[in-house]
Amino acid sequence: MKVLKDLFEELIRFALENGASYADLRFEKASRSLIVAKMNEIENVRETIVNGVGIRVLVNGSWGFASANTIEKDTLYSAVKQALAMAKGASKIKRKSVSLAPVEPVKDTVKAEVDVNPANVDPSDKISYLLELNNLILSSDERVKHVRSYYSDLTVKQIFINSEGSDIEQEKIYVYSYVDALGLENGTRVSSRESIGSTKGYGIIKENPPEKITGVIINRIKNQLRAKPVKAGKFPIVLGPEVIGLFTHEAFGHLSEADLVVSGAVTAQKIGQKVASEIVNIIDDGTLRGAFGTFRYDDEGVPTRKTTVVKNGVLVSFLYDREHAQTIREMLEKMNPDLLDMFNTEPTGNARAENYRVPPLIRMRNTYIQPGEHNIEELFEDIKFGYYLVSPLGGQANLDGTFQGGIQEAYEIIDGEVGDPVKNVSFSGNTLETLMKIDAIAKDFDIKSGTCGKFQSAYVGIGGPHVRVKELIMGGGA
Repeated sequence: MKVLKDLFEELIRFALENGASYADLRFEKASRSLIVAKMNEIENVRETIVNGVGIRVLVNGSWGFASANTIEKDTLYSAVKQALAMAKGASKIKRKSVSLAPVEPVKDTVKAEVDVNPANVDPSDKISYLLELNNLILSSDERVKHVRSYYSDLTVKQIFINSEGSDIEQEKIYVYSYVDALGLENGTRVSSRESIGSTKGYGIIKENPPEKITGVIINRIKNQLRAKPVKAGKFPIVLGPEVIGLFTHEAFGHLSEADLVVSGAVTAQKIGQKVASEIVNIIDDGTLRGAFGTFRYDDEGVPTRKTTVVKNGVLVSFLYDREHAQTIREMLEKMNPDLLDMFNTEPTGNARAENYRVPPLIRMRNTYIQPGEHNIEELFEDIKFGYYLVSPLGGQANLDGTFQGGIQEAYEIIDGEVGDPVKNVSFSGNTLETLMKIDAIAKDFDIKSGTCGKFQSAYVGIGGPHVRVKELIMGGGA
């Protein structure tokens, strides 16, 4: 390892000697297991090991980046030269010079904290888990016509070195499983999907045996097969942890990523202003034990942290990499320096790259609304008619603050009680208006694994407590 690090430091010095004002290097070795089961058979078993180096340089205020899928010295020198050439070329046509917010250099070695390392689990156990899961789902209800499940674990070992003196070795371990089932009755087709994931090791599989996952899948299929169409219109809504997690991530979280803020997100005009009900606190946290978006250092060597984005309804921070932390600070210094006393412009540890082949972007980690003071039952009590949204299918949002999402499990609320299941459910609205209409938040909390696809793929956590919204637009049959 020392020989490898000596080479990396040599490459950093070479970049500085040839025009770079800043340089960093990320080495990554990733080992992945993937198993796919379709019906009663194993469809795919694959083990892959990939390693390489990403090199980023800053020359005359412009970035250059190159990568190599080898640690061969001559190839890495060629990659540095390529990154330098790209930066020099970009600097001739740049609109604005890049500058970086200062951070303290870090020297650290981080070992993944796991209960059971998936690398120490026999592959036959992982295969048996999927086959048992599929067989149990298929045998639990004759209306289940198709099931497919996946298991994956990923171990990433990284080295980060930069020209400011940071030297970080970091290990990350992810375990993930996903199942998708199809139900059919009298020509009605419904689907049910469920996923689990964690950074705390293979124990997440032990905590979610086939019987537990099957119960969720089968219950959802049964309810969807007897569900009535949802009514279109505006109704009071209770959002379960998964759905409020999706909303917080998609509808608001992306609007708080500083690179999208400077690209025109509606939140650019809301700094220091009220954007939500005063009971709403929105957090992006990279420190939650076991959550899918948890790690110690981001891909710029900045320590992760718990970042309060909205405090008592007021927008108090964005999510930053070093470049955009400095950009927002400079913007506020020109616009209203008084805001610097209450609005965070320090790097938050949100610079993340999918792998060594690409430069880091601002990405969320574990994003959620902080639990409140109500019991879950209290959120339902005052609703004469509304809907309870339990599990999402997906969603999307725009920079102007509009959003829409789909739901795979939802129920009517009638006179304060959970009623019949409903199908073909979608919801939409304006993010800031919806946040303002949150009038009750429960004490519970749950967070699930997810994958975000903002240009690159990133593992994230989404969740929160049960939340009540005064009204939300529901789509469906009248």
